[in-house]
Amino acid sequence: MATRQEHVTDYRREDGVTLIEMRLNSVRQLFNSLDPAPFPEKDLDREAESYIVDSVREFAIDMPLKLVFYLPREEMEEASDLARSIHNYFAYRLRVTSRDLTFLLRQGRLTLLIAIAFLLACLSLRQIVLAFDDSSIAHVVAEGLLITGWVAMWRPIEILLYEWWPIRRRCRVAAKLTTMPVEVRPLGE
Repeated sequence: MATRQEHVTDYRREDGVTLIEMRLNSVRQLFNSLDPAPFPEKDLDREAESYIVDSVREFAIDMPLKLVFYLPREEMEEASDLARSIHNYFAYRLRVTSRDLTFLLRQGRLTLLIAIAFLLACLSLRQIVLAFDDSSIAHVVAEGLLITGWVAMWRPIEILLYEWWPIRRRCRVAAKLTTMPVEVRPLGE
């Protein structure tokens, strides 16, 4: 497997485009060897995918990037569908990640409705407790109901304010990778 560049500044640039480069001994090195699918539909190797995605994430989403694979000359013909394979794989990852985002936001909306109903029930019970009893125990129960109602809001607020951002970023990276230029060059150039 290719070794990762150490810093963003270590990436080479050509004609205003930053290159994400990988040196391989074989095209098969890039794909999951256990995947029985034909070449253009194979899953990427986890390390290769991680390297590519992490490299793209280091840059602004609108920065022009290009994937460049260096292969031995005898492997060049086998790499003729490499760009299509990379784009197909990340289109698949985009669909999966988009579904995850849709599911999370749906879950956030549903839990928000449930939490609001629960909060309203707790506030109503609190009013009832305070209306019938003014003792210190009633005040403790009333405050407990108030806190419990607001604690129920924690998860939907967490989902709707914070959790969806990283998934949206993964969608944007996958979308970029579905159209990013891919070039295969012979090793040694």
